[in-house]
Amino acid sequence: MRRPLRRDARERRDKLLAAAQREFATHGVDASLEKIARDAGVAIGTLYRHFPTRLDLLMAAFQPRLQEFLDGANKALEMNDPWEGFVYYLEHLFGMQAGDRGFNDFLSRRFTDSAETERIHDEMCQQIVDMLTRAQEAGEARRDITLADIVNLIWSNGRIIEATSATAPNAWRRYLHLMLDAYRAERAHPIPEPPMTYEQLYDAMVHLSKAQ
Repeated sequence: MRRPLRRDARERRDKLLAAAQREFATHGVDASLEKIARDAGVAIGTLYRHFPTRLDLLMAAFQPRLQEFLDGANKALEMNDPWEGFVYYLEHLFGMQAGDRGFNDFLSRRFTDSAETERIHDEMCQQIVDMLTRAQEAGEARRDITLADIVNLIWSNGRIIEATSATAPNAWRRYLHLMLDAYRAERAHPIPEPPMTYEQLYDAMVHLSKAQ
C-alpha cells in the first residue's frame, strides 16, 4: 500500500502540478520540464522523484481536464436529441481544445508507452463512435462519416486555434458549424476518397507524437 506523502512533499507535488498545468496549457505537452520545476520552486530531481516520466506528469496534470471532458461527453450521450448531443459533444471538445494547448496535443496524439493514456484514448474514440452512431441511426448524420473523419476534424481545429487564438479566439466555432452542416444526412453525396481505416488513424496519431 502506498504511504501518504508528508505535508511538505504534498505541497511540493501540488506546486509542480500547478506549474505543469500552466506550462502545458501554454506550450503543449512538449513544454520544458526544467521550467516547470523552476516555476514550482524545486529542483528537477524533485520533479522526477514525484513524476518519473513526462507521461506521469502529463497524466497527473491533465486529470481535472480529462474528467471535465468525460463528464461533458456523458452529458452529450444522455441528451434526448441525437443530433443535438453530437453537436454539444463536438462544441464541448473543441472548446476545451481552444483553452489548453496541452490538452489539444493530448487529443491529437497517441502515447504508446503508457497503458493509461491508451485506455483513455480508446474510451474517447468509443464515445465519438457512440455519439456519431446515435446521430446516424436517427437519420440526422450522414452514414459515411467515420471516427477517422472526426479525428481529422480535431487535427484541423487544432491548427485553426493555433493560427487564430491571438486575433480571433472564437473563429473555431464558425468552421466547426460549417463542417457540421456538411455532416448532415441531407448533404450527403459521393466522396472520391474512402475514409482512413482505424489502423491508418492510429498510426497517424502515433506519428504525430514521435514527430515532435
